[in-house]
Amino acid sequence: MTVLPALVAILWVFAATGTALLPMRRQMLPGLTLLISAPVLMVWIGYAYGPWFAVVALFAFLSMFRRPLYYLTRRALGLPVERPPGREGR
Repeated sequence: MTVLPALVAILWVFAATGTALLPMRRQMLPGLTLLISAPVLMVWIGYAYGPWFAVVALFAFLSMFRRPLYYLTRRALGLPVERPPGREGR
């Protein structure tokens, strides 16, 4: 069993926490990078450790990114969305 997927997942969590501490206007690029890289990381974890670990990673991801995913889902479905706090004037 390899340790690399777990190490990358830990670094991903630290990066997500650091991104959350940034001002809202500076969160967009690192947040999108984390959002896009998460499915790849979850598949890698599932391949290395089994599907249950991938499910745990999925729930952790959904917990951390619930607001952006809610926003993107509503936007994709054409439903009205509220702008995130701190981004009203842009």
